[in-house]
Amino acid sequence: MEKYDLIAPCHFGLEAQTKREITDLGYEVTHVEDGKVTFAGDAEAVACSNLFLRTTERILLRVGQFRAVTFDELFEATRAIPWERYIPKNGKFWVAKANSIKSRLFSPSDIQSIMKKAMVERLKEKYHCDWFPEDGADFPVRVTLMKDVVTVCLDTTGVSLHKRGYRKATVKAPITETLASALIMLTPWKGGRILADPFCGSGTFCIEAAMMAAHMAPGRNRTFLAEQWTNLIPGTCWKNAREEADDMLDPGVQTDIQGFDIDADVIAAARENAERAGVDHLIHFQRRPVSEFSHSGKYGFIITNPPYGERLEEKENLPELYRTLGERFERLDSWSLYVISAWPDTERYIGRKADKNRKIYNGMMKTYFYQWPGPKPPKRPAVREAANNRKA
Repeated sequence: MEKYDLIAPCHFGLEAQTKREITDLGYEVTHVEDGKVTFAGDAEAVACSNLFLRTTERILLRVGQFRAVTFDELFEATRAIPWERYIPKNGKFWVAKANSIKSRLFSPSDIQSIMKKAMVERLKEKYHCDWFPEDGADFPVRVTLMKDVVTVCLDTTGVSLHKRGYRKATVKAPITETLASALIMLTPWKGGRILADPFCGSGTFCIEAAMMAAHMAPGRNRTFLAEQWTNLIPGTCWKNAREEADDMLDPGVQTDIQGFDIDADVIAAARENAERAGVDHLIHFQRRPVSEFSHSGKYGFIITNPPYGERLEEKENLPELYRTLGERFERLDSWSLYVISAWPDTERYIGRKADKNRKIYNGMMKTYFYQWPGPKPPKRPAVREAANNRKA
């Protein structure tokens, strides 16, 4: 199969998690930069990366890269791209999005218009026609200009990968599915360990954790734009990827994942989302304020996205809310605490300086992921014995 340069955009600050996922799928990462990871892959990789990657927003297929500082250069370089290799005669094509950063060409609408004209001229010449029906598959183009370097890609995904298909019921200030997965991956949590979210909202942390525990592919219940591209991605690639996803699934896994919120409507929404995702049997949701949060188990994890105080009336409640979270955490036996927040006084009111914190952009909002890791649980006797045998 032909090899492509594929690009996986991700949240700024979480490139390492996306790189690790791609490597675990068996593909070669060729470049990592702020907010995206580039890797080499064939048609099968397009299907598998869309279906299995948890932390990327979409999969882009790079068709060209060049330098342009004038619109004439942009037109000619776009026209030189072999569009006929990718877009059939009846394909519907347009420049869906153009971003320009630190470049002399900066008008998105002009960039889109000129590139569309260049694509039309190229395809008119190659297909020997003056008009295209554009009644076939969709081939949206995404363009980024960075310091006058133009990167041209086809979007294989369509609707962003953070939309797994389960979150119909949402609440205010939800965390995206891709960001929730990446943050969970930043912790040592595994499916057999306790996980609790005392501010669960629509249930995203709990649902993503349950999907991980059950080895459920995040794209298992949705479709992708490139499934229409039978000229590039054979249907067998999608069929094989979905069969692999079904074979991996372990719906009977035992978990201890709990989500709490003070709002009964929010808890109802979280339950609906979990049911839609197929993991409702793996999560316990309950209406409960953070002041009543407790757990008798040891070595558990709190991973949560508490209110940041976006509204003035919320800010007044933040000191007490974060102080209470810190107090409840202190009463737990050997637990770990992980908090994503944009509130600058997070550590002060939780009552402890974080062991680590990481700057992460949640959309355009700068947040920090505060980490208070607890002790590791002792190894089970069988695990210790196996480790000693290997050393011997």
